[in-house]
Amino acid sequence: MDVSQYLEVFIDETNEHLQNLNTSILDLEQNPDNMDTVNEIFRAAHSLKGMAGTMGYKRMQDLTHAMENVFSKVRDGEIKVNSAMIDTIFQCLDAIQEYLDNIQGGGDEGTNDNAAIIKSLNGFLSGESAPAAEAEESTAAPTAESASAGSSDGKDKWKDIKLTEEQVDVIEAAKKDGKKVVGLTVFVQEACILKSARAFLVFKALEELGEIIVSVPSTQDIEDERFDFEFSVILITDSDVETAINAAKGVSEIEDAVGGYVEEATVADDKAEVAVAADAADTVEENKNVPAAPAHDGAGKPTAEKKKPVVNRTVRVDIEKLDDLMNLVSELITAKNSLVSAATADNESANDVGEHIEYLENVTTSLHESVMKVRMVPIESVVNKFPRMIRDLQKKLGKKMELYMTGEETELDRTVVDEIGDPLMHLLRNSADHGIESDVALRKERGKPEEGSIFLDAYQDGNNVVIEVRDDGNGIDVEAVKRKALERGTITEEQANQMSDKEIINLLFLPSFSTAKVVSDISGRGVGLDVVKSKIESLSGEVDVKSQLGVGSTWTIRLPLTLAIIQSLMVIVGDEKYAIPLGNIQTIESIRPDEVKAVQQKEVINLRGNIIPIIRLNEILDCQSAKAEDEDLVVVIVKKGDKQAGLVIDELTGQQEIVIKSLGKYIQRSKVISGATILGNGEVALIIDPNALI
Repeated sequence: MDVSQYLEVFIDETNEHLQNLNTSILDLEQNPDNMDTVNEIFRAAHSLKGMAGTMGYKRMQDLTHAMENVFSKVRDGEIKVNSAMIDTIFQCLDAIQEYLDNIQGGGDEGTNDNAAIIKSLNGFLSGESAPAAEAEESTAAPTAESASAGSSDGKDKWKDIKLTEEQVDVIEAAKKDGKKVVGLTVFVQEACILKSARAFLVFKALEELGEIIVSVPSTQDIEDERFDFEFSVILITDSDVETAINAAKGVSEIEDAVGGYVEEATVADDKAEVAVAADAADTVEENKNVPAAPAHDGAGKPTAEKKKPVVNRTVRVDIEKLDDLMNLVSELITAKNSLVSAATADNESANDVGEHIEYLENVTTSLHESVMKVRMVPIESVVNKFPRMIRDLQKKLGKKMELYMTGEETELDRTVVDEIGDPLMHLLRNSADHGIESDVALRKERGKPEEGSIFLDAYQDGNNVVIEVRDDGNGIDVEAVKRKALERGTITEEQANQMSDKEIINLLFLPSFSTAKVVSDISGRGVGLDVVKSKIESLSGEVDVKSQLGVGSTWTIRLPLTLAIIQSLMVIVGDEKYAIPLGNIQTIESIRPDEVKAVQQKEVINLRGNIIPIIRLNEILDCQSAKAEDEDLVVVIVKKGDKQAGLVIDELTGQQEIVIKSLGKYIQRSKVISGATILGNGEVALIIDPNALI
């Protein structure tokens, strides 16, 4: 049984349980007597414990087991939920997240036992309202005294193992080589569902210490679950009996393990019965004060190579979407067969072939749409972690604030959803730290409630998804931003006088630009907004901000529904074909050369009263334009937020749905090129990024 094959599933499901627990505990904080929520938390903790145990992650198992015990008592009405308990549970979730991060990073949960958190959780069981949380040595591992106990309570059934003559010879040879021969009887919890899996993990743990020469029942019977809740083994090892016992007990759902040294093994009669004598009591007495070896961590863990698992590669799909895909693939095969028949038949007319091609186009378009739907996931998986974050910031900053979210069901391409978490987190932390006023009196003076409000709204707008982060806080002080920019030399006095408020606010997106007076671990280090901008633009999106001093700010992120397929305008510059995403395009204009004017040494056009800068793509792309100087210019007007620009091209070839192909890491690409696509004739066309150009 190789548990590494389940690692990706384990990571995905643990992430889901953690998110559900965060949400449920936030709900419980508001409604401590809601037993439905308590039951939900108990079930999630129980599932996490079982999953961690199955995978062999002992520390995570111990922590979730302690959490499960607390909610079992809450569920039975023996203890009440209080704020100290909520805080401790959140610490517990953070610790589980740390374990999960370690597993994702290298396949090992790490060495942190989180003994202080476990002690705090156990303290609630004994009625302590706010148990001490100081760190101390974990007591999870059995002591030498308790580990070896049992040789006189009738549980040492390993002594009754019947050996063959060959096995006795192996034991004697091992002793001559200075090896230790250890007998063990292992007891599985009666509530255990997968007895054979637990037994396998025990065998795996013991085999890392040495060689198992015999087991009762046989390994085949154990594999087929033809045994009660106990089994015995004899192990040849360099380790002592305590280490072997601890290794067995380190596996989840193992109730107990007892053992001792095999002092003598002889064939008693022709039935090959063997008298196995041992007295572990002396060993126990000698080692009573010696700390036991830690519980074996390798039991059941995936691959010794610590290969980093692939994460965030799975999407849960509605069965109906898969049915649609299957039907469309069937139609695609039918269309292919029709075309093959048309190509080989002498009596087929050109019209029939045209009909088959049209049918094929319809099927492939539908197939594209269905595949996109399969890739779409709700942004709920990203935004659900933010209420917990705002709760923590509320305590840290000493501000009263509440997060209100809408549109969590809005769907985006999975690759986009995985990337937008950090930008949204930066914007929310910015609103909490800089946006919401610390001075309650000032809020009242401005006619605002004492509690600040932060809003996260998501909705679909055409082929885009819009996510807004807004607050009813202080807003952006444009004059403060301008002063900071002048101090840093970012802009000159002359530029400052000519810049609009909007342009000054956009300075906040520059790298390392911060107006914070105090650097904190929340914001104010000059990182955040530039990260937001670069990340969103790397996803072919845009970010915009509107703010009013004393009223609040609104940060708007606009993202494409999918990164894989887009509608584009195909153009020619020089002798090359390029694609411009249709979502950025407003209009296409024909401009006479004498309509191009110069403002501040830059070419502009006056388009129906709007002064728009123009960008000659042949200069940007370093190619020779095919147009004569006196010919009218073909200008594609593109937009990014409130900004517009005119892209001068040579020729239009039409609109086309294209599949975006990444240029990969081998090409140090220009920022104005966002990717490439393969055209129907096999040619490659580069995709222009208007956002970068503007």
